[in-house]
Amino acid sequence: YYMLTPEMGYIKINRFAESTYKEFNMALRILQRQGAKKLTLDLRDNPGGYLGIAEQLADEFLQDGKLILYTKNKKGKIEKTFATKKGNFEDKPVYVLINERSASASEIIAGALQDNDIGTIVGRRSFGKGLVQREMELGDGSAVRLTVSRYYTPTGRSIQKTYKNGNKDYYQKFTERYHNGELISVDSIKIADSLKFTTPKGKVVYGGGGIIPDVFVPIGTNEEEAVESLESLGFMSRFIFEHLEEDRNRYSNYAEAEFVRDFNVDDIVFEKFVDYSIDRNIKINFYDFEDKIKLYLKGALAEQLFTSNLNAKIKSTSDSMLQKVLELDLPTIRQKEKKEIEFNN
Repeated sequence: YYMLTPEMGYIKINRFAESTYKEFNMALRILQRQGAKKLTLDLRDNPGGYLGIAEQLADEFLQDGKLILYTKNKKGKIEKTFATKKGNFEDKPVYVLINERSASASEIIAGALQDNDIGTIVGRRSFGKGLVQREMELGDGSAVRLTVSRYYTPTGRSIQKTYKNGNKDYYQKFTERYHNGELISVDSIKIADSLKFTTPKGKVVYGGGGIIPDVFVPIGTNEEEAVESLESLGFMSRFIFEHLEEDRNRYSNYAEAEFVRDFNVDDIVFEKFVDYSIDRNIKINFYDFEDKIKLYLKGALAEQLFTSNLNAKIKSTSDSMLQKVLELDLPTIRQKEKKEIEFNN
């Protein structure tokens, strides 16, 4: 978490565990003390987790009495979950980032806000997992997850992809998204009119397999995604760890603010990373992405020298979804500045 702009906070949630709601509230309070009146909630690559935690988190943004979701079991029994009065970020602008690997609890948050006409969902269509599962431990230490019901967004959407044709077809449908162009163009997303729903303010939304964002951001090229993977899977972090073991004193005099402002990864470190990668059979056009790789290496250094928050803040300047959020928020900022000028005059 960090301040994306003087008025907008940013929080990344990578899973919905038992401690997530508490951690989110701590981060939100800190950001609000720093001036956050808007929030970007990053749920990209978040596979989900506890249903109850997602419900608590959605409650932070929704007014008392608003429907968060409902579940229905095979007997048709319906249980509804409503927001309470305790939300700490109600009636404030919020942007939710999702992608094709955002699933389950992540989709509960995105769906609850979208169906209640709260905030803006930015990114690409989410995974499409709308099942509620109960985990049962077995005597040998393994466990079985039994599906006990399906969940539905407030407008009645089921975002679960069909299992009708079996497991293989289910996972092929996810792979098909890469091949039919829907990760590159919003016009390639296949939607059925029979699964059309309308929010209270008249916005049309669709069920049948994932949350379709309000604002689409295309995926990068294969090589761009390869560079992203080197960062997200910890490859760059491992290189930086070994680099610091060899030359940690070089960075000992940097304060956090000075590091962000003045430090740049030089060509020597970049060339070392290229050699390190090639030695491990990584084959991409490194020099086509030199600026981005240097930025990510700087972020990895920031994380190991200072905090993970600083790493995230450094990387944000090359993040297309975050740049889209700033673009969407710009008219609001200009409108505010115009009102301030008119008031002062």
